[in-house]
Amino acid sequence: MSETVYIETSILGYLTARSTKNLIIAANMEITRDWWELRRNAFTLYTSEAVLDEVAQGDPAIAAQRLDILRDFPLLALNQAVQGLAAQFLARSNLPLKANIDAIHIAAATVHGMDYLLTWNCKHIANAQIQGKLAEISLDFGYVLPVLCTPNELMGD
Repeated sequence: MSETVYIETSILGYLTARSTKNLIIAANMEITRDWWELRRNAFTLYTSEAVLDEVAQGDPAIAAQRLDILRDFPLLALNQAVQGLAAQFLARSNLPLKANIDAIHIAAATVHGMDYLLTWNCKHIANAQIQGKLAEISLDFGYVLPVLCTPNELMGD
């Protein structure tokens, strides 16, 4: 069975973004598109209703593109276990309260046993200073925190 990946909102944002002169954003867009084209089939991909809600916002044409990409993705339930773990992440880690949706993404991937959470959100999700505490909280509740990473880290050989 292939490894599992939770696709977080920022991945869809970079997949469907308009071109930019910002070199960092342009590079992240290129890496995301390369991963999507070359590596995604090596994994089983999941998302959640929280991602669908976020990608539906903004420019209607681009939102429709993002939703179309996710059309056939299995959705991880945002059940009571996910809500409870997200609340613990917010209460016990250095995630700010405004990062409540980010906590939901992390908790959904954790509760449902994903191997990876793929994101470009390095402020609240793929953040080395936050991950240690999130891993500790997860273990306290009997879960293993997935690897929280960018597409660059899952490019393979």
